[in-house]
Amino acid sequence: MNTSFLLRRVLPALLVVGIAVGFFSWKTQAKPISVVLKSVDRGRVESTVVNTRAGTVEACQRTKLSTIMGGRIEYLGVKEGDKVKKGQLLLKLWNDDQKAQQTLAEAQRTMAAQRVKEVCTTAASSRREAERQTSLKNKGFVSDAREDTARSEADARGAACETARADVAQAAARVSVTRVEQGRMVLYAPFDGTVAKIVGELGEYSTPSPPGVPTPPAIDLIDETCLYVKAPMDEVDAPKIKAGLPVRVSLDALPKQPLVGKVRRVAPYVLAIEKQARTVDVEIDFERPADVNLLVGYSADVEIVLSGRDKVLRVPTAALIEGSRVMMLNAESGKLEERKVKAGLANWEFTEIVEGLAEGDRIVTSLEREGVKVGARATAAEPKNGK
Repeated sequence: MNTSFLLRRVLPALLVVGIAVGFFSWKTQAKPISVVLKSVDRGRVESTVVNTRAGTVEACQRTKLSTIMGGRIEYLGVKEGDKVKKGQLLLKLWNDDQKAQQTLAEAQRTMAAQRVKEVCTTAASSRREAERQTSLKNKGFVSDAREDTARSEADARGAACETARADVAQAAARVSVTRVEQGRMVLYAPFDGTVAKIVGELGEYSTPSPPGVPTPPAIDLIDETCLYVKAPMDEVDAPKIKAGLPVRVSLDALPKQPLVGKVRRVAPYVLAIEKQARTVDVEIDFERPADVNLLVGYSADVEIVLSGRDKVLRVPTAALIEGSRVMMLNAESGKLEERKVKAGLANWEFTEIVEGLAEGDRIVTSLEREGVKVGARATAAEPKNGK
């Protein structure tokens, strides 16, 4: 065969094979991944800590009242939701037997007082008689024995007078005891507030809570004019939290209305609850919105601002890869690459960039997309709504 014949036969076949290989390579080559890019900008970055579990709106004053003694409810002067004043009688148990004891004690006190008049009058008469006998003895009209008898009689009557006075004091103390016992059967409001809960009805038996037994209180009284938030913070964050630090409070009941507050108190101990992380309770004072009725017991989340800086380079915290790295799209090669950065202040939203990036640099924020890795071919996703 000559050369021209080979070229006419082999060359077309080689061309077909080359086209097939090229087409197969083009079809099997991975398509570029669409990634979301965000420009590095400047703004405020804060170092914050948040609660580990939901916090709770608490009342500054709240007391769960129970009588010291048990008994049948004879008087119930309030209903749930009633506003009460300090010192107002809320509840009284049946105590007619104690009233009868008080009446008896008062009668005994009156009788003891009358006895004082009788005995002390006799004692005064005996004392005067002893003085007369002394005068007569000095004049020689009576013997020493007569005078001694008169003085002894006067001393005995005087002692009886003092005993009678002591009986009056004892009777008065007995009256006080009966009054104290009656105080164990009544409940008075210790402060102005609102009756949140009542356990028991008129005529029912009310039982006080003995030590170690969680019996519901008879009346739950709260002062809703003063509220604060108590939230558990991780024990690791506790040393950073100080009284006076600014706080942002978010209530589930007001999802679009964050409240401004500050740390009031940090508990002096770590709370260890079985099967839960060890936490430290932090109390937060906050500014109440004038047009919203906040309820005790609302769930709340708090974000405590430890420190902050304005006009610093920042990136979304979610765009950082472990080890202080970010992903960038190389415009020339069209491939993804990593860059090491030095981070500063950070919170769940933004992280300060101290070194490694410049304002305007574009970083990948869609790290969760499949195929996003170093060396992968990628294109920038079209911005939504023209942004």
